Amino acid sequence: MAQGESMKDYEKELDNSFQILKDGDILDVMIIGISDTEATVDLNYYTEGIIPLEECSNDPSFSIKNDLNIGDHVKAMVIDSESPSGNVILSMREANDILIWDELKEDYEDGTVFTVKIIESVPAGVICYVKGIRAFIPASQLALEYVDDTESYVGMKLEAVIITAEPTEKKLVLSAKMIAKERAVAEKTKKIGRLTEGDIVEGKIERIESYGVFIQMGEGLSGLCHISQITNKFIKSPKEVVKPGETVKAKILKIEGDRISLSIKALVEDEADTADKAYEVPEEYRVDNSETHDESPFAKLLQGIKL
Repeated sequence: MAQGESMKDYEKELDNSFQILKDGDILDVMIIGISDTEATVDLNYYTEGIIPLEECSNDPSFSIKNDLNIGDHVKAMVIDSESPSGNVILSMREANDILIWDELKEDYEDGTVFTVKIIESVPAGVICYVKGIRAFIPASQLALEYVDDTESYVGMKLEAVIITAEPTEKKLVLSAKMIAKERAVAEKTKKIGRLTEGDIVEGKIERIESYGVFIQMGEGLSGLCHISQITNKFIKSPKEVVKPGETVKAKILKIEGDRISLSIKALVEDEADTADKAYEVPEEYRVDNSETHDESPFAKLLQGIKL
């Protein structure tokens, strides 16, 4: 058994010794040595391969000592099969530029989240690297609101997803806004989940529209009080009853997804009616409760009717 395996290993080494490497070949190689300026790789060839530091990655933050380890298997392209040193010179950077786009397309489809470091501010956005590929984040995709001062993002780490991956044009575009938006929605949903229909809330009128008013209830939550729910009186505009910045109380009528419907007038309707409902009956319409009863047709009509 051991002898059989030895023969197979010998045959494999013999086959490797006859192979001819050409410039442009992309190989799967194992790192067997690392220095400050290069990585040495096993080619299963008559000579070893060398990956110079400048051929390791396009990413300026790449560290040959921190990002590579002995025993790692990497893809590298032959860029000089007959160098004066006798070694085969390879480039991880060149191989990556060709092969990584299939991975990036999958990452785009899967919605993979990357943690990236902003290394440069450019007109209308910033630059970072994903898997060794230069990527652009537009200013409109840096945060929930448009960012004017992109320079302040240099050196910052952000979580982002791919929104454009075009291999033919070497175009990679990311969005941190999409991650921030998803998290904001999740947080808002969590806060809304703590509310119940029928709850009484207090807040300030933050916006007035022709169809109603928006009430800021705190914790970033707002609800709409339709014009028909502001007061029992007929009004043509909410401005007849409320003004911006005014603090009001309202009842939650309905919660649908992230929409909260409120009613100010519901609280008035809920209040006990303490008004005096005793009306003074005019003399001519009174019924005499004495022994002599009014037998007029009109008096009979009023019998049993509480005024």
